[in-house]
Amino acid sequence: MSDTPKKPSLSMEASRRSFLMGGTALAATLFAPKFLRAADYPTAAVNTTGLAVTDTDVTVGILHSVTGTMAISETGSVQAEKLAIEQINAQGGVLGRQIKFIQEDGASDWPTFAEKAKKLLVNDKVASVMGCWTSASRKAVLPVFEQYNGFLYYPTFYEGLEESPNVIYTGQEATQQIIAGIDWVTQTKGAKSFYLLGSDYIWPRTSNKIARKHIEKLGLKVVGEEYYPLGHTQFNSVINKIRLSKPDVIYAIVVGGSNVAFYKQLKAAGIDMTKEKPLLLTISVTEDEIRGIGGENIVGAYACMKYFQSLDNPNNVEFVKEFKKMWGDDMVIGDVTQAAYLGPWLWKAAVEKAGSFDVDKVREASPGIELTTAPEGYVKVHENHHLWSKTRVGHAKADGQYEVVFETAELVEPDPFPEGYQ
Repeated sequence: MSDTPKKPSLSMEASRRSFLMGGTALAATLFAPKFLRAADYPTAAVNTTGLAVTDTDVTVGILHSVTGTMAISETGSVQAEKLAIEQINAQGGVLGRQIKFIQEDGASDWPTFAEKAKKLLVNDKVASVMGCWTSASRKAVLPVFEQYNGFLYYPTFYEGLEESPNVIYTGQEATQQIIAGIDWVTQTKGAKSFYLLGSDYIWPRTSNKIARKHIEKLGLKVVGEEYYPLGHTQFNSVINKIRLSKPDVIYAIVVGGSNVAFYKQLKAAGIDMTKEKPLLLTISVTEDEIRGIGGENIVGAYACMKYFQSLDNPNNVEFVKEFKKMWGDDMVIGDVTQAAYLGPWLWKAAVEKAGSFDVDKVREASPGIELTTAPEGYVKVHENHHLWSKTRVGHAKADGQYEVVFETAELVEPDPFPEGYQ
């Protein structure tokens, strides 16, 4: 795969121009009132597989950790999904039906995620599920969704190397985040050596495997690589190793509550990230985690993601306003929270394009779905069930927000199976 971010296809550009010129692209009306009457979509016709759909409502599932070490990261996803559902209902729902939801707690435990996923699909017969955060939780539920033909909207940036017909991936995969971020730090900051650090499960390990391959492909050096269990709080030993190895970049994929301890201990050890010696680049710390870490403990770090709360566009200004109105002025919005918000809207668009709640028909309708009104900007569902999206780099400020210092000119095409990185 080329190291240069790929541009949208000609057909995609045509779709965007059509919308801007007043065309009838599906995305044009997604966030505008669209009152479809349930009477025009008889239940027997739009629900042929026994899902939880009646003449008046449709039930979906929300499956995230609201307890345990991952709650610091996943609570925002729950809030965003509930906001989207409330907004969709205010506009008349989906095929004239109000969305109801059943929420389950994965409790930061992968077997629990699988158990709750089966309950939602088999017992509750939900029409779709918005859920998971870690790759471990996604891998735990994937066989359940494929066995029972459920449909999952997964919001987290992840390692790629997966393409399930039962999942829409609304976060970025490795080529859109890991490879693009390393290219940025080497080209912009002249970085030549890296220390890879992560939590000990599939996403950080696989992401760092991809990162190492790309670093070495560029002729650069990895001077250290360490992993620690989720929930780990003692990082002084690895911080000492980092100081001794003197990398240009600390490439950090620490996840969940462990971030609070790591960044506080990094600061206490005298590593001033504002001096960028070493520079810290993370792909796991969003504004949600900074809320727990404290902006003063991470100021000067960089993050590579597709969304930051500080994005200055009309879509995002409205989204931030409505999110805070629903959940409180002190709330923040990170990359995964925004990607979770897209799930219900993309599902609504696919259902209405298909004219059915049946999973097979919604799956068939999903590729090509566009959102011009996404807070991050324009996104589109690829045939591989991932989203075209921009890559951005943010610089952490003391107030807990990121200042965007880089973004790709065009959307980056998702490539979950990049040649040479598997």
